Amino acid sequence: MILLLAALAASATPDSDAARFADCVALANANPAKALDEASAWRIQGGGVLARQCTGLAYAALNRWQSAALAFEQAAKASEADGDGRSARLWVLAGNAALAGREAVKARAYFDSALASGILKGGEAGEAHLDRARARFAADDTKGARVDLDTALKLVPADPLGWLLSATLARKDGDLKRAQTDIIEATKLALDDASVANEAGNIAMISGAEDEARASWSEAVRIKPDSPAGKAAAAALAQLPPKSGAAPKP
Repeated sequence: MILLLAALAASATPDSDAARFADCVALANANPAKALDEASAWRIQGGGVLARQCTGLAYAALNRWQSAALAFEQAAKASEADGDGRSARLWVLAGNAALAGREAVKARAYFDSALASGILKGGEAGEAHLDRARARFAADDTKGARVDLDTALKLVPADPLGWLLSATLARKDGDLKRAQTDIIEATKLALDDASVANEAGNIAMISGAEDEARASWSEAVRIKPDSPAGKAAAAALAQLPPKSGAAPKP
C-alpha cells in the first residue's frame, strides 16, 4: 500500500525529479539500505519533498516504521509549504507507517491532517476514512471508528476491508445483525481471504451456528494456514468439541 500511495503522491512533478523518484522506488524494493543512502544524498542536493518521500519509502522497506512516519511527515509539511497539492497523500503515507509501527494515536493525527486538507476526493477520501477507522479501532475509539467506517463504505463499497472491519466492530459491539450482514458483503468481495473467513467463523459461533463457524474457520485454515487469521481459526477449531458421531482424537 505504501509504495502504491507513493506513486500517486509523486504525480505532477518535473520529469527529472519524477525519473529520479521512480528510480528510488525501484531501489527501495531491491536494496532499501542503498535507497536510504541515495535519498540522503538527494536531500543534501536540495531534493525537497520527493527526496524526503524517498527516505520514508526506504525506511518502510526496512520496517523502520517510526523513522518512515517521520520522513513522510516532513515530506507532507514541505509539500504544504510548497503548495504542490501532494500533502494529503503524504499524510496518508505517514499514517500507514505509524499504524504499521503500532502508533495508533499518532496515525489518527496524520489521517486527520490528510482529510482536513480537503484534497482527497471520492475513493481516495474513502480509503483515508477507512485508514482512520483502523487507527481509531486500534486506539479503542470504537464510536469514532464506526463514523469513519460508515463514511468509507459509502465512498469505497467495493473494498472488502471496509466490510470486514465493519463486521468485526459490530460483533464486538454486540450488533450481531449488522455483523452478519457486513461479513456476507466482505465474503462476496473476498472469497479467498483468510481474515474474512476467520471473522465469518467468529460471527457464526457467537450467533449459535457452530457448524457454520466450523466451516468458516476450516476455510480460513485452508486459504492461508500460516497467517495470523489462519492460526487464529485453527486455535478456534481446536477448542470445539468433536462433531457428533466423529471418531475421538487419539
